[in-house]
Amino acid sequence: MFILDMFSKKMKLPTVEEALPGRSEALPTAATHFVTGADLKAPFADPSLETAMFGMGCFWGVERMFWKLPGVKGTAVGYAAGVTPNPTYGEVCSGQTGHNEVVLVAFDPTETSYEALLKTFWEGHDPTQGMRQGNDMGTQYRSGIYVTSPAQREAAERTKAAYGEALARAGHKSAITTEIREAPEFFFAEDYHQQYLAKNPNGYCGVGGTGVSCPIGLGVGAAAE
Repeated sequence: MFILDMFSKKMKLPTVEEALPGRSEALPTAATHFVTGADLKAPFADPSLETAMFGMGCFWGVERMFWKLPGVKGTAVGYAAGVTPNPTYGEVCSGQTGHNEVVLVAFDPTETSYEALLKTFWEGHDPTQGMRQGNDMGTQYRSGIYVTSPAQREAAERTKAAYGEALARAGHKSAITTEIREAPEFFFAEDYHQQYLAKNPNGYCGVGGTGVSCPIGLGVGAAAE
């Protein structure tokens, strides 16, 4: 019964009363980006850049998808969309913080677009699985888009609808479960999680897509213009 109870907690978002208390101090994290050597936090404070935040399952593999994209100037992994302030990885994995494993992306809008990032988001995981992604199960593996502007919300909602139609045409029966909400506070994950798969090239990556292309750039939204 204890094991079943713990499993059920990991699959259900906690209430404010149920969530762990956390702490007032931020966790220590890496000083520099392991791949680029740049200050890990600097790109996110650069007013010439825009930011995006996504949850797509285990953040190790997700971060690698984004740091490889042209126009992306910085990435970091962390915890967001929950209750507990400054949570540890162990606390997030307990299911008692409400947080998602997310990737924060800084990008240059003159070199790439938010829609290009959304294409990677939709095609890089299965957004129909609810509180899991592949073999990874728990609230921290849910699909989420955390928007920073009305324009980002419009693009997220529009491409969600378009990708849902593409999945249905390809024979997928399940509806998209991706949550789309205002970007919450981002808590940097511990040092060893940052750019994990660059430090550990043979490390675990449980993220996988549906094999269905997202029709961004192929007339999506054109009828509304």
